[in-house]
Amino acid sequence: MSSTLPYVEVNPKGKADAVVIWLHGLGDSGNGFAPIVPELKLPDSLNVRFLFPHAPVRAVTINNGMQMRAWYDIKSLDFENRADVDGVTESMALVRALVEEQIENGIPSERILLAGFSQGGVIAYHLGLRFEHKLAGILALSTYMCQPEKLAEQRHEANQNTPILVAHGLYDEVVPCALGKAAFNAVESLGYPVTWRDYPMQHNVCLEEIQEIGQWLQKRLAA
Repeated sequence: MSSTLPYVEVNPKGKADAVVIWLHGLGDSGNGFAPIVPELKLPDSLNVRFLFPHAPVRAVTINNGMQMRAWYDIKSLDFENRADVDGVTESMALVRALVEEQIENGIPSERILLAGFSQGGVIAYHLGLRFEHKLAGILALSTYMCQPEKLAEQRHEANQNTPILVAHGLYDEVVPCALGKAAFNAVESLGYPVTWRDYPMQHNVCLEEIQEIGQWLQKRLAA
């Protein structure tokens, strides 16, 4: 199956044998996080290809219906209904196709890691915990979860032991830290190997966080 998602690609010096698919936040694009790759300081020996997909352009209700790149519509800032489930499901299918494309191209699923910031993290959670093939890890940054109450029945056992790193800014006013902690608690309560990190920042990433992500990726993707 060919993915319909365009993406920015950052390739290793050698032949890639692992892939990180990194999903951006609302209104951003795949170009937003691509410059982070050198900052992660991964050794060349890991041969990791990074893919930064562009979300589809759609009208976003809370932004007066403005058209922008978004993984789903946000119709309300109410915490329970912030993520539009239909949009999440649609984007999950698009990212799934991209993951399956990597597998068809010879990258084992357990060498594929899903990462996402804000809206992108919602998709990384939603797909990663339901995906029927073992993944290398899930990286959830400054994000929350769509329908956490349905996770227990919808999750797939293939990723029950997949490491998850959750990171959030303590002063985040876009996605309050409590929402990130609620998602962390949801996966922890179901027995996933999940790690929580918080930083004195807002809705962004910081140097200390990038360094920790780099170290975590090395552990997850070491051959």
